Amino acid sequence: MPPTVQPDVNTVWLNCLRTIRANVSQQSFKTWFEPIKPVKLDGTILTIQVPSQFFFEWLEEHYVQLLSKTIRQELGEDARLQYRIVVENNMNNTPSIPHVPHKTTPTYFKSEESQKEAIKNPFVIPGLRKLEETYQLNPKYTFQTYIEGECNQLARNAGLAVADNPGGTAFNPLVLYGGVGLGKTHLAQAIGNDVKQKYISKKVLYVSSEKFTNHFIEAVRGGSINDFINFYQLVDVLIVEDIQFFAHKDRTQDIFFHIFNHLHQLGKQIILTSDRPPKDLQGMEERLTSRFKWGLTTDLQVPDVETRIAILEMKLQQEGIELDRDVVEYVAINIDTSIRELEGAMISLLAQASLTKKAIDLNLAKQTIKKFISNVSKKDLSIDFIQQVVCDHFEINYDDIVGKTRKREIVQARQLAMYFAKKYTENSLKGIGNAFGGRDHSTVIHACQTVQNLTETDKEFQQNVAEVERQLKMNL
Repeated sequence: MPPTVQPDVNTVWLNCLRTIRANVSQQSFKTWFEPIKPVKLDGTILTIQVPSQFFFEWLEEHYVQLLSKTIRQELGEDARLQYRIVVENNMNNTPSIPHVPHKTTPTYFKSEESQKEAIKNPFVIPGLRKLEETYQLNPKYTFQTYIEGECNQLARNAGLAVADNPGGTAFNPLVLYGGVGLGKTHLAQAIGNDVKQKYISKKVLYVSSEKFTNHFIEAVRGGSINDFINFYQLVDVLIVEDIQFFAHKDRTQDIFFHIFNHLHQLGKQIILTSDRPPKDLQGMEERLTSRFKWGLTTDLQVPDVETRIAILEMKLQQEGIELDRDVVEYVAINIDTSIRELEGAMISLLAQASLTKKAIDLNLAKQTIKKFISNVSKKDLSIDFIQQVVCDHFEINYDDIVGKTRKREIVQARQLAMYFAKKYTENSLKGIGNAFGGRDHSTVIHACQTVQNLTETDKEFQQNVAEVERQLKMNL
């Protein structure tokens, strides 16, 4: 009898990834499983390499059951998983800070003795003394008021890790990027506020890229670059907002490059926000963007319906206001661009009720939101019509789509109909669920998320979505 051939570790892991991909969202797969490297297969023990302790703890907390089940399917019931944590960044290869001459000052950086002495001396740059005293942090921006969802899960948890141990994690710098109104400022300042609470002696500074540039220009004009540099050298946690605006400002980039190096080598924490990832920043020096990639770069996406509902409920609770669930759901369903737009719509609704002395009900919400966004008026399809179009496309009966059958093709058709009912009608999640055999709002949310995931991963399903939507739009 020929000896048993040991399977290849890469083949085993690829097979595992196929199973995992089918059970998680595309974003979760990209974030938590693509970075894993298979290292060794010893009998039924698979060793995988992960990039940080935080990464390992996240997998163990959120995906341990999925990993265990998948490994057992590939290697048998005795299969076990082992981790190897290897932090892969350029921190160990960081070049020493150069001694760079400048027209105004002999060196960019001073010894620690001179830094301590600088604390006693007044800053001469307008605004810097005020910055040191106030830190420019908004006390309302905290982790407690930052709602977690799949759209920001990685970023928020990385922020918590940084706040617990500023400068002591692999997330340095921590780069948060995303579109306007998705919570970058809130999260960045929440980190700063948390550090100030836990480490009273640490100097935390939040500054926009525009203010940083203006302070630098003032320092050049006033011949006080030493004070400017000393000020930023003394910061323990530096938060810079909208770094994309450093583009094409060569001297600002140059001074920031050396300040960045200095703080990083001293183990000080750097947090940056941007509207795009470092690799897509135009007009930036490569040596600077390469340093932005040393730590963790994570994006903030548009929140899903469930997260938007939670955000609105938290805001209302803070204001001591109670609204019917249908009203909250209606606003959350129809405002799907950004958190800022979402909050603005709710403020508009509350203001409308106050000015007109009307009770806030679903009718008032519909009137207000129609004025607030342009595309709501186009949502005039009925759930019955959507159900009929989906049934015709998949060649199934109406009783099936509202019934309890769990056949795969019926379930997908039902989920697609729910997805379009949310997209093209003004019904609440509860109302949509009722139209599908009395299902609850969480079922509708799950259906919409499933459709989005399948659209990204299943080409055949993607074609079905496109064809059904084409038929629906013909009747708008």
